[in-house]
Amino acid sequence: MENLIWIGALVSLIGLAGLVWCIASVWKAKKAGLSDEELRAAVQKVMPLNTGALFLSVLGLMIVVLGIAFS
Repeated sequence: MENLIWIGALVSLIGLAGLVWCIASVWKAKKAGLSDEELRAAVQKVMPLNTGALFLSVLGLMIVVLGIAFS
């Protein structure tokens, strides 16, 4: 079950990297001085990726918990 813990940690780290990328992307768009409408479009473009990255992080943490519980 130790492998399950490491797999969950890897999935969680991939999700965390996705969240950091989303934050950096929106921060870059905000610093670019875009108009309100363009900034809103940039945030809407990143939102599905943000949700997917958050899902991966949660899924990875659930796998880790299952690995610990089964050990």
